[in-house]
Amino acid sequence: MAADSNDPTDTTGDYSDELDANGANSADEANEAATGDEAETQEVSIESLTAALLAAQTAASEAKDQALRAMAEGENVKRRAAKDVENAHKFALDKFVADLLPVVDSLDKAVDAAATLAADAEDGTADAFSEGVALSLKLALDTLKKHGVEQLNPLGEPFNPQQHEAMAMVPNPDAEPNSVMDVMQPGYELNGRLVRAAMVVVAKAPD
Repeated sequence: MAADSNDPTDTTGDYSDELDANGANSADEANEAATGDEAETQEVSIESLTAALLAAQTAASEAKDQALRAMAEGENVKRRAAKDVENAHKFALDKFVADLLPVVDSLDKAVDAAATLAADAEDGTADAFSEGVALSLKLALDTLKKHGVEQLNPLGEPFNPQQHEAMAMVPNPDAEPNSVMDVMQPGYELNGRLVRAAMVVVAKAPD
């Protein structure tokens, strides 16, 4: 016999509806789980990309700093090399000038001796000799100056320990204290660098 569709004891339809509802809920839960997993995966992926980006930026910054330091060091090396070459040209005559100074000192003493001789002589021969020696000294000094050598003759100047060597300190009321009142031996510089200090007598205030 066929079942009556209006029979209140027939539960077949209700069971089917329940199965459909449960299936729909399961599908929704599966969809929600899949969506959550996908969102979590996207979040992890964004964090990974952000960390990788920061690491790349840090590495690029460090590489830039290293490159800048290398460039600066290269410029420093280049400047030092240029300075060394310049000094080699400027001070190549340093030792030669130092060896030549005793000759100039001898000419200087010869000028003083010739002047004394000329003052004592009655004829003009000594005067000519004195002038010749003085011209020889001037020629020597001019030649040295042409090659960057300057004579230091600091008479009357303040005492400078960087350029002068004090041989004595003498009370002198007529001179400024700590000034050079006598030059015993001139000094010399080569292109601004001291070759020999001037030997001087320094004035001091009377006791």
